[in-house]
Amino acid sequence: MRELLRADRLFDLGKSIAAGIFEGKGYPWEVLPEIGDYVKALGETLCEDEYERVDRDVWIARDATVAPSALIAGPTIIDHGAEIRHCAFIRGKAVIGKECVVGNSVEVKNAILFDGAQVPHFNYVGDSVLGHRAHMGAGAVTSNVKSDKSMVTVKTDDRRIATNLRKFGALLGDFAEVGCNSVLCPGAIVGRWTTIYPTCCVRGFVPEHSVYKDFDNVVPKWGEDTNDRK
Repeated sequence: MRELLRADRLFDLGKSIAAGIFEGKGYPWEVLPEIGDYVKALGETLCEDEYERVDRDVWIARDATVAPSALIAGPTIIDHGAEIRHCAFIRGKAVIGKECVVGNSVEVKNAILFDGAQVPHFNYVGDSVLGHRAHMGAGAVTSNVKSDKSMVTVKTDDRRIATNLRKFGALLGDFAEVGCNSVLCPGAIVGRWTTIYPTCCVRGFVPEHSVYKDFDNVVPKWGEDTNDRK
């Protein structure tokens, strides 16, 4: 099971400017407390010809599109070709990858969005990592704090793994699809190419190449040619 939870099993690490933060980590959620400091250090190395430093700790690629009504707090990096739409709120400690979409009334904080990830409509992404071309439907959110404020554990079929984190939203593998108005509970991990049906409440680990209909109804995908979506 540990093999399935590795960063390189969930994510193509070549698809993020922040890939270096995962080096030496046993589990990918271990990067969450380090995102802010990593973004500050990485931002100082960016080429001024390609990235504009618009605030003390905010770097925006010169070919990114940022709506005038968007609010971006640092430390944040917005990479090439990203689109930050009207009324988006990036609260800081964030990396928005190449060609990402952060849409209307979306809030992002302490998160890494790999290249091509999309959170286009009314989403909350906190203390989370979204893989390459992962997509969250309208109203889908990550829940990053348990109701009793206790430490988050990751639940798999055969064990519970302590994270020692009070705030941990979700990890979405590359090409994961989350249906509209679904909730990813604290510590949810969704494997590559997995689809979550709309209005689901997702807990624990959902394997790659699966369809999650509800907690008791998770089935494998069959007959899909995934190569043409890369």
